[in-house]
Amino acid sequence: MRSSEFFIRRATTTTLLITAIAGFGLLSYLSLPVSNLPEVEYPTIYVSAELPGANPDAMAATVATPLESEFSRIPGIEGMTSSSTAGSTNITVHFALNRSIDAAAQDVQAAISRAGGTLPSGMPAPPSYSKVNPTDNPIVWLELHSQTMSYEEFSRYAAQIVSKQISMVNGVSQVEVYGPERPAIRVQADPARLAAYGLDLEQVRAALTSNSASLPTGTLYGATRDYSLEAKSQMTTAIEFSDLVVAYRQGAPLRLNQVATVLNSTSNDKRTFWINGQRSVILAVRKQPGANTVQVADAVQAAVRGLVGTLPPGVAFGRVSDDSGIVRDSIAEVNRTLLLTVVLVVLVIFTFLGTLSSTLIASATIPVSILGSFIVMRLLNYTVDMFSMMAVTLSVGFIVDDAIVMIENIVRHREMGKSKLVAALDGANEVGFTILSMTVSLVAVFLPILFLNGVLGRLLREFAVTISVSVLLSGISALTLTPMLCSRFLNTEKKDDHWFHRWSERIYGALETGYRRSLDWVLKNARAVLVASLVMTAMTVWLFFMVPKSFMPAVDIGGFSGTMESADDNSFAQMIAYGEQVNHELAKTPWMDSNLSGVFAQNQGWLWVNLKNDPHRPNVKTIIADLQKRLDRIPGLKVYLQPADLVDLGENETRSQYSAALSGPNAEDIDRWAPRLKQTLEEVKELTNVSTDLQMSAPRVNVDIRRDLAMSLKVDPEKIANTLYDAYGNRRSNTITVASQQYDVVLEVAPEYQRDTASLGSIYVASDTGRLVPLSTITTLNQTVAPLTVNHLGQFPSVTFHFDLRPGMSLGAATDAVRRAAAQSGLPASMNFTFRGTAAQFQSSLKGLGLLLVIAVTVIYIVLGALYESFIHPITILSGLPPAAIGALLTLLAFGQDLNLYSFLGIILLIGIVKKNAIMIVDFALAAERERGMLPEEAIYKGCLQRFRPIMMTTMAALLGAAPIAWGHGVGGEARRPLGIAVVGGLLLSQSLTLYVTPVVYLYLDRFQRRKEHTLKEPELAAAER
Repeated sequence: MRSSEFFIRRATTTTLLITAIAGFGLLSYLSLPVSNLPEVEYPTIYVSAELPGANPDAMAATVATPLESEFSRIPGIEGMTSSSTAGSTNITVHFALNRSIDAAAQDVQAAISRAGGTLPSGMPAPPSYSKVNPTDNPIVWLELHSQTMSYEEFSRYAAQIVSKQISMVNGVSQVEVYGPERPAIRVQADPARLAAYGLDLEQVRAALTSNSASLPTGTLYGATRDYSLEAKSQMTTAIEFSDLVVAYRQGAPLRLNQVATVLNSTSNDKRTFWINGQRSVILAVRKQPGANTVQVADAVQAAVRGLVGTLPPGVAFGRVSDDSGIVRDSIAEVNRTLLLTVVLVVLVIFTFLGTLSSTLIASATIPVSILGSFIVMRLLNYTVDMFSMMAVTLSVGFIVDDAIVMIENIVRHREMGKSKLVAALDGANEVGFTILSMTVSLVAVFLPILFLNGVLGRLLREFAVTISVSVLLSGISALTLTPMLCSRFLNTEKKDDHWFHRWSERIYGALETGYRRSLDWVLKNARAVLVASLVMTAMTVWLFFMVPKSFMPAVDIGGFSGTMESADDNSFAQMIAYGEQVNHELAKTPWMDSNLSGVFAQNQGWLWVNLKNDPHRPNVKTIIADLQKRLDRIPGLKVYLQPADLVDLGENETRSQYSAALSGPNAEDIDRWAPRLKQTLEEVKELTNVSTDLQMSAPRVNVDIRRDLAMSLKVDPEKIANTLYDAYGNRRSNTITVASQQYDVVLEVAPEYQRDTASLGSIYVASDTGRLVPLSTITTLNQTVAPLTVNHLGQFPSVTFHFDLRPGMSLGAATDAVRRAAAQSGLPASMNFTFRGTAAQFQSSLKGLGLLLVIAVTVIYIVLGALYESFIHPITILSGLPPAAIGALLTLLAFGQDLNLYSFLGIILLIGIVKKNAIMIVDFALAAERERGMLPEEAIYKGCLQRFRPIMMTTMAALLGAAPIAWGHGVGGEARRPLGIAVVGGLLLSQSLTLYVTPVVYLYLDRFQRRKEHTLKEPELAAAER
């Protein structure tokens, strides 16, 4: 190939082009956003609906089911789940990654409108929806607390003032406020006083509704001016409502404050949050897609500092969590690894090439390839994150390979006595096709990754593109920049002028001599080596199935989350007490930096703990184990703790790290089989902490109406239900608007009448004649149990099972055991048992990655076959893959690592690295046969010996390039370690075996090809003789 001649002779043009690539690459790097992980748009829509007072069964049947039925008609839905609790339903709709979130939102809105006619008429508002990206977690958590203002007051201040100021920061997309729900005026009626005045709750509600309406009143059209009319019919404050006249008794007005307590409150007072044990309001700040995490976090902190001086007395900010710290630490650690990798690779080059000039020339490809890749990253809107920078770091180990091959060949021509220019021209021409083959085939390894679907494919896309671009640029540099520099600056001083090189040459000489002798023996015993290679291929397949498998390695990122759960019959007040006990234990946790927790239901709560960034801190699992022991001693409460994940796939588990779901058309069958299956899973030795979200023991009071008696007393059954709704349903009688803020007017009985069933005897219902009838007269009460939550998966009732792995167990073994247990439990055919969350992603990725490996090898075969115009030679080049795979798998086993996403990437890299070595040998042998007329035995023998030095150099460069990653130090190092271990182990074994397997396979396949050609030519020869 003479493609290099133009660039060798036109040094100025070459220099300017390379300088331009480096310059624009540096500018691109400085403008790239920084993030912990690649941006993954996972289009998801949350739909919420409320019907205060409705039980979970009613919410599921009358709200969730109609909405799900309409949503199921929307194209592009990948999954749909719903959870119905008392008074609320939440539906999550996941769409395909290629679906536009805006278009999906329009479809959801249309579906909600279609379902409107079938939804209960008593809903205070239509269902609402929001567009979310579950993988886009808040980057900054702030807290606001006050010593002088009430919880509701400073919560209102946080929502109306502080959140709006922070949301104006450049790069912020949303500020969520966690605290009491929106403000409300709460009217707490006293049934005894109502009865004393001859009133019932329905009459109070009617008065509230008629006096809090805001209606249009029209316009006066005068001769010279028009006047708009406004009737001040709407009350807006608790004081105004207190003076509301609800009736007249003996000619005197009866005001609301005589029969009820009116106070400023919230629409739902069953939510509480703590920061470091203190009741606080939490502000979660999310960034815009593509925004720089570090810059946005810094800007938010600057805005907070600016707001401090404007806060009311006694109100203060506190920082809970800042993801920019993790991003800074992880990117800084990757950069340190990158620098160390460059140093080690340059040292390898210097060791083998022996001169400073050749070392600098080969090293010049590193900045060009790395900086050039940043240009493509900028054009594709990629980010500087853990995956893209890991690709850059790994590429350093083999982007110098092409330059090494080029320089080593040019040096060989210089040693023949040629001038620098002639040596550069001849050397580049001789190995140009080799470098092209190495580059194109290496890029081909990563092409299949671009076609991976799902979140996994989106995460790995940046990795594949970045490393492919670096490889392409390294090949271009090797064909252009490297020979040009050699033609001008390559020195030919003797290596033995330096003691270091004399020492390294002695070692290399011993290695070469040993390799020559062993190669002679191998070629004499080729059949045994061929059999051994076939055995290794079989062992590769066997080891692939035997090695423990998992999805993502566990990483300590300095935090953990938890879920609190008590008995189904627990009260909200008791849950508050549990939350305070948990906070007390959290305060005693060493190494804790901050924590936040909350209670949002009568038996559920959550917590999050940030740990100190201290190098002496124990692993997060150790801290969790210690805390778990203390929390387990709280009677009546179960707390599930788990480390935070480095990679969030948008399907967070709650109680445990993994989950599976049982669904089917019949809710009663699900409720009956779920406990059996839970018991079965508890017996699986690979699992621990098995639990379900089936909550069937919530106390319920069935109020049975004695209809005949009620009708005889002129009491309408509907009025009985409305009265109960008024008393205990957190009923919103109206909504008022003040200064663009909406407030609910909530009617209920006083708290002392909400504590037990005996209070129902204090409720009266007005008959059609106006007479008050005791509720106890016309109803009977029956206590029973009912579900606390009703869940649906894909429109069907479902129960989710949560589980963790026992120490030393792999996710692959656990999922296999769970699947067997479910199959042996005798589940009816109508039920469906599927993995969810991380376990589901693992199942799909296991299939996808296995297929990816096959496709990668196939693509390389196709590319090599096209380059060499042969069906045979690609097999020779690929014959070195089994030893590399065996080395990687055995090393993973030796170091106790699973075959996970990262280690699988290491194996993919090995495919590219190992076949580059085989290409150098095979390409030389073919050229020797074609141009020098050598026999195959002589050609492959000389090819092995002549390419031994560049093979050793490229292998050592790749090995030491992966060594810092295998060391796995710093933030995220635990995740990267399996990848580095797989590469280092695979290279060590493949280097020892490929140099022998390749020539043996070459000779056998050459003989096979010659016999085949001879067989095909025999009929032609026979015909010619006739």
